[in-house]
Amino acid sequence: MSASPRYIHGTTPDEQTRLSRLNDLLNEACLREIGLTGGERVLDFGSGIGQLTRAMARVAGAGQVVGIEFSAEQMAEAQRQAEAAGERDLVEWRRGDVANPPLAESEWGTFDVAHARFILEHVPDPLGVVRQMVRAVRPGGRIVLADDDHDVLRLWPEPPGLTQVWTAYVRTYDRLGNDPYVGRRLVSLLHSAGARPVRTAQVYFGSCSGNAAFPAYVENLARVLEGAREAILDTLAVEIGQFEDTLVALREWGRRPDAAIWFSMPLAEGVRAGE
Repeated sequence: MSASPRYIHGTTPDEQTRLSRLNDLLNEACLREIGLTGGERVLDFGSGIGQLTRAMARVAGAGQVVGIEFSAEQMAEAQRQAEAAGERDLVEWRRGDVANPPLAESEWGTFDVAHARFILEHVPDPLGVVRQMVRAVRPGGRIVLADDDHDVLRLWPEPPGLTQVWTAYVRTYDRLGNDPYVGRRLVSLLHSAGARPVRTAQVYFGSCSGNAAFPAYVENLARVLEGAREAILDTLAVEIGQFEDTLVALREWGRRPDAAIWFSMPLAEGVRAGE
């Protein structure tokens, strides 16, 4: 079994656009929970298109953050966005696998913070990745994990067909050998990897009609499902007509004056024991 990430949504320009908009909705809250104060040396596992990685580097300082990304397409987009923002040298980007990070021998055990968001749900061995994170930080260094538990999504009033389509979407993770509920396991992963769990939190990701950001939340959910269309249909749990009808119903639901999305992303922090 390959240890490389298995990302169902691909790396098309449309998906990169969705991820950029998702970063706009999430990054301020995530950065607050990471709790950087400045001067930390940070290793970002699964840096993706790099918007949160650069946000961390603005706090930690230029040259203090290393971003590891397996996908050549995502890394190219991260570098393009950094260049466009005038931040070409803010982050050191390295292409590599989070299960086997591209670090020199002298770098192991030197980072102050190892961070991972939205990566453990896409790898077959999340514990192996967290072990590498623990190994990468110095004694007393922090490991910060944030990832999804797809069972906590709630929409009200619920759009017709959404439960069945969302259930089929969650099943696509299992078929790849990934864990759609890894968020509830974060503390256990830290403990099993040899870190001392010290904190849990939830990064809230929800909104309601009447809030200016609400349409962006609805469209993100619709595009998540659209991006996994073929994999969802391959589960045979949903037919194409039902899938398309559900997307139409979801977007129509987003115009209701009483609509609300409730979702949150688990976060856990651990510390590497002294030696």
